[in-house]
Amino acid sequence: MTPTKPRSLTLASLARNSDLVLPIGVVVILLVMIIPLPTVLLDLLISLNVSLSIIMLLVGMYVLDPVEFSVFPSLLLLVTLFRLSLNLASTRLILLHGGEGTTAAGKVIQSFGQFVVGGNYVVGIVVFIVLVVIQYVVINHGAVRISEVTARFTLDAMPGKQLSIDADLNAGIINEVEARTRREQLTAEAEFYGAMDGAIRFTQRDAVASILIIIINITGGFVIGVVQQGLDLLQAVQTYTILTVGDGLVTAVPSLLISVAGGIITTRAASDSNLGDDISRQLFINYRPIMIGAGILTALALIPGLPTFSFLTLAAIMGAIAYVSYRRAEARKLATENADAAKQRAAKSPEKVEALLRVNPLALEVGYGLIPLVDPNRESTFVDRIKLIRRQLAMDLGIIVPPIHITDNLQLTFRSYAILLKGVEIARGDLMIDDYLAINPGTAQAELDGIETREPTFGLPAKWIKPTDREHAQLSGYTVVDAQTVLATHLTETIKKHAYELIGRQETQVLLDTVAESHPKVMEELVPKALSVGEVQKVLQNLVRERVSIRDLVTILETLADYAPATRNIGLLTEYVRQAIGRSLCKSYQNERGELQVLVMSPDIEKVVTDALTHTEQGSYLALDPAMAREIIQRVKHVADTAFPTSGGQPIVLCAATIRQYVHQLLERYLPNIMVFSHNEIPSYVNVVPIGTVK
Repeated sequence: MTPTKPRSLTLASLARNSDLVLPIGVVVILLVMIIPLPTVLLDLLISLNVSLSIIMLLVGMYVLDPVEFSVFPSLLLLVTLFRLSLNLASTRLILLHGGEGTTAAGKVIQSFGQFVVGGNYVVGIVVFIVLVVIQYVVINHGAVRISEVTARFTLDAMPGKQLSIDADLNAGIINEVEARTRREQLTAEAEFYGAMDGAIRFTQRDAVASILIIIINITGGFVIGVVQQGLDLLQAVQTYTILTVGDGLVTAVPSLLISVAGGIITTRAASDSNLGDDISRQLFINYRPIMIGAGILTALALIPGLPTFSFLTLAAIMGAIAYVSYRRAEARKLATENADAAKQRAAKSPEKVEALLRVNPLALEVGYGLIPLVDPNRESTFVDRIKLIRRQLAMDLGIIVPPIHITDNLQLTFRSYAILLKGVEIARGDLMIDDYLAINPGTAQAELDGIETREPTFGLPAKWIKPTDREHAQLSGYTVVDAQTVLATHLTETIKKHAYELIGRQETQVLLDTVAESHPKVMEELVPKALSVGEVQKVLQNLVRERVSIRDLVTILETLADYAPATRNIGLLTEYVRQAIGRSLCKSYQNERGELQVLVMSPDIEKVVTDALTHTEQGSYLALDPAMAREIIQRVKHVADTAFPTSGGQPIVLCAATIRQYVHQLLERYLPNIMVFSHNEIPSYVNVVPIGTVK
């Protein structure tokens, strides 16, 4: 019992530290090359070499995807080195002790030299040469060529596969985790075939080394046996040749197995089943060739002089296989007919059009000339830009923008693009992808040579200029951007403008679930006790509609929980929330000195709006005379244009809290870029600077 315990501990420690097995194995290989081995240990190592070769061949047959055996190139190198070290060790024993008889290099080499080739060294040499020719000329040469072609085709196909992954990701078919996994698999596949291209050459050169080793062993053994050990000429030739041939065969067979394994793995296509299943399924799927083959064998059996029994036996076997294949083919045909009949019956039933009702929340369609702009294979891709846009919108507004589906549309003009929301176009523009857009911020006076246009996002006057004029335009005071930036800016601002339409009940529920994980009490009190998901959704939509960030969702929900018992009026709840997040609301619009520049609404205008409010059971609304409404809008626009020129900041109208939402409703349609704040939303520490009065 005592010796067994340390051995168990050693095996357990090796199992726990499997990373030590490889360096220990390399050290053992080096020791085999240097230290003379006893014949018993050499027999064990030769048997291990044969076993490893068989295992690698069988694993290669049963892998479903070549990348599953990605260690094969490295393992091939180590096994080849191990086999060459055994050649060196056996050569040492043959030359030192060959005069003692055919047992000088161990029983394995003796068995291969005597039993396998019948003790005839001439037959042994011929068999060895045939094996080497098969390995070098046929298997190795084909495997090397296949490795070269596969590696090249794999690398050539990578851009297209990456484009497909990015397209699926943008279309929402896969998520980022699955996309990352596919990219890693694609990289692993390219690295594997690249490594196989070089590793398969080890076995090719190993065959050449085997021929040289057998020549050296026979020549050296003959000289040593005759000159040093005093053997007669015939005995020396016979003894050393049998030992050398046995040594050559005992290494040629594993080398041949490794070469076959390499060829199988290199030619293996990814499949859901192993190689044996694929061969049997694909080779015997059609019974007609097998039946014809059975008939040909039967005809050959009738020719005088040919082995009738052998051909008839094979013909009978092939006939049986053909019959089984025929029965399976008929069964598949019947199943196909039943499936077609079921489809026809289903076609007569009411058509299911649910899939046709699905639309992409956001989509970008481009004309044919803009396809290179959204090509993910470019060094700076617009696909990466979209990821940044989605991330930035999440930071600015606190919402998760759905994936943007990018596709080409032949109905668009060559340089046009369209932005779609739920299948409906909401914005359109034109780009010249090789030129730059020079935008006049209102201060540039110099004239530029180019194509006049308007910047699609803000409608500023601009010109498309050549890259050679870019520096001149910048020095002249123009803002110069490339086509990709123009598209990204237009897309960002368009999404911001319509972001509230992307907040549905399902999206709201996702946000609520996120808060529930960290603040369960808030959710327990608010939904569904005080408010429904739909009511919370409407409050969030109101906030985002005015470009108010809802990132601080906890504060928003806390405020709703406080005021929901008193009122369920969505407008009032929105105002309470705005007042609760006033600090972050003002921070976004303060200048570098911490000032909040505003346009103050005069008391007389406020009174006009207050008097026009009509209160009903359904809520309050603004019933303002159309002429007065136009007058107020024009006055606000005039004051804003005067106080905030083109190069100025964000226009903000400051009014009483009781009329803020109604003033916003009045201005939203005609002056969408003007923000409306109430006095209650501004913290006391904020320095409010009036720079104009609406009166």
